[in-house]
Amino acid sequence: MRQYVSLIAVLFLCACGPRNAKTNAPVPAVRDFPQVEIPSMYTSAQDRVAYAAGHFWDRFTDTAAVYACDSSTVNGVPVTALESQMGMFATLLEQLSLDEGGKAVSRLYDRIEAFERKSPETNVFEELCRLTKHYLYDPNSPVRNEDLYLPFVEKLGQSDLIDSGYRAGYEWDARMCRLNRVGTPAADFSFTDTRGRVRTLYGVKAEYTVLIFGNPGCKACQEIMDAMASTPEIASLIDEGRLQVVDVYIDQDIDDWKAHISEYPAAWINGYDHHYTIRTDLLYNVRGIPSIYLLDASKTVLMKDAVQEKVLTALMNL
Repeated sequence: MRQYVSLIAVLFLCACGPRNAKTNAPVPAVRDFPQVEIPSMYTSAQDRVAYAAGHFWDRFTDTAAVYACDSSTVNGVPVTALESQMGMFATLLEQLSLDEGGKAVSRLYDRIEAFERKSPETNVFEELCRLTKHYLYDPNSPVRNEDLYLPFVEKLGQSDLIDSGYRAGYEWDARMCRLNRVGTPAADFSFTDTRGRVRTLYGVKAEYTVLIFGNPGCKACQEIMDAMASTPEIASLIDEGRLQVVDVYIDQDIDDWKAHISEYPAAWINGYDHHYTIRTDLLYNVRGIPSIYLLDASKTVLMKDAVQEKVLTALMNL
């Protein structure tokens, strides 16, 4: 964080920089992120979380005063501090239902779009779009959630603030986010198992199914195997037949996959996508390996492209 600004910068900001919309007085170049203020009427923990998430960005996007925007600050808040706040926002979203969380994300978009229309010379819209995508859609983000990113990217794909070429990209991302949403039936597909038999996802009968799209030699995939084998609660679910693990290879080097068959747990159902339909027919949005889904007995999606630790925790709590 910058501790000072040069005299020239101060003079520039006072002469031409941000000013309070009501008094026309200059405002500071750098400020702390303005925290949400929760009304005292919200007493339950869940209501307070819901309010905090829904109004998290209100004070930051208040256009009564526009603060400094440059390579290191966004509306007066240092970029690093703003990134931390996006992480806190994503953590709040995880504590809400998808419906509540989606409304909070949608409200975030509405706030920054309104800010952009009033103050298009700032970097608020650009930076918040970048951070939202980074936290909610990046395949390496520990808080990624396509269902939460969907209402945001849908609005990006329809906004006249976005160049038509970029809108097409956002529309594509929205289409991918709509695949296999939590609470909807998972797309069925066929695959060939290690014994050469053709099977289907819906033909796997169990109270719960963990569906993994993985690769042989994948370090993270091996970590999942080890974690499940070393967790008594999960091992018991598999032994009792309540849980089936279906690991499907979706790329084209089948010989490489076959060479690693012995490395897969015998209790798992392991196979490969013999028609390559999962990628080519866009049945699943596999953006990184491994990609893990948790399904119930009717193959309804309970968790989508979830972080390994969250899946393991959910299984331990069954």
